[in-house]
Amino acid sequence: MTTRSKQATAADAAPTTDDALLLDHQLCFPLYAAARRVTALYTPVLKPLGLTYTQYLVLLALWERDNQTVGELGHRLYLDNGTLTPLLKRMEGSGWVTRSRSQADERVVVVGLTSEGCALKEQVRDVPAQVGRCIDLPQDDAAQLYQLLYQLLETF
Repeated sequence: MTTRSKQATAADAAPTTDDALLLDHQLCFPLYAAARRVTALYTPVLKPLGLTYTQYLVLLALWERDNQTVGELGHRLYLDNGTLTPLLKRMEGSGWVTRSRSQADERVVVVGLTSEGCALKEQVRDVPAQVGRCIDLPQDDAAQLYQLLYQLLETF
């Protein structure tokens, strides 16, 4: 066997890609793919109501506590102002929320629910159960995943 043949054989046995760059070794990939799939489950349920998934999240946060600042909503939903502002403008145009300047600080925008926004709560009450039926994951595993995802979020 020539030196060149030995080198070719050794190279064939060694991985051609650094293991750190293998798709199956990326934590981000299954998180991304699962998030896309789960989010897509909401579309057929929310679309008839004229809601997007992100608008639904905003409403969930406001149903928990109405009259939040844009900054508070962004923090709660892990969204930046560049994403949240146009989203809130569309929601205001749909009549679900109001945006107003804080009396204490005019630089701060407060977002509140309208009566139409409050009424949507009844229309989406069954959404978590409908989506949950589409995910075949044992309850204990789902609870552990939920806990791990929030643990991951706390590291940022």
